[in-house]
Amino acid sequence: MELALKICSKISAYEHLCVYIVIPMWPEGVPSSAAVQEILFWQGQTMSMMYQIIGQAINKAGLADTHHPQDYLNFYCLGKRESSSTESPLQTCNSSENRALGLAQKYRRFMIYVHAKGMIVDDEYVLMGSANINQRPWMVQGIPRLPWALISQHTHGQGRRLIPTVYGYRMSLWAEHLGVLEDCFCQPETLECMRKVNSIAKTNWQIYAAQEHKEMTGHLMQYPIQVNKDGKVTTLPGHECFPDVSGKVLGSSTNLPDALTT
Repeated sequence: MELALKICSKISAYEHLCVYIVIPMWPEGVPSSAAVQEILFWQGQTMSMMYQIIGQAINKAGLADTHHPQDYLNFYCLGKRESSSTESPLQTCNSSENRALGLAQKYRRFMIYVHAKGMIVDDEYVLMGSANINQRPWMVQGIPRLPWALISQHTHGQGRRLIPTVYGYRMSLWAEHLGVLEDCFCQPETLECMRKVNSIAKTNWQIYAAQEHKEMTGHLMQYPIQVNKDGKVTTLPGHECFPDVSGKVLGSSTNLPDALTT
């Protein structure tokens, strides 16, 4: 939520801020299970709240005709498709887990699980650690779990020079996950860069979700949601559930206690 509020403050000042967030396609566990569906439900509610706040700020600033909430904030996940295998598929029974395994073997697509906790800000700061990037995980029984940080003394931009530390680290990550380096990637805060990354990520999701096999450009994919200009979040048409493994992308509310899943 802090990120959404920061974006809104920039919009009201008629400045641009781009936030790129990479999350797992689904949390650890079986995506169709009650616990994972509850987590995905609250994740979807959080996304919707963030986008709606940004949408309201865009409308208030009179930018609704030229800007969209996803010009400022986007969620991504990682995946891969492998070349078709010439080996005979494994024999599986009819359980839901083995059915998902059979489909994964058939279509050769797999989620790359994101467990890293890291943040890069303005090519100046890197934050890494075992704790999630919010207040609660940084304190365990009163003991701080402080992350590791790197701060560059020199930044880049108008009249300033690039240095290879944080900038080089980010560009190496982008090259790995996007499979290409574009000139606009040097300025990730620009609308041009955000839209280019979104274009690659959208194409990668379409390739990942398609029945026919085709090579992806890198591993970064758009998270399978669509956002309207007012910030309302829905699933992509035809993709209410994750490919092969079922489980609703935006989850579903269950009777589990909130303390177990939030």
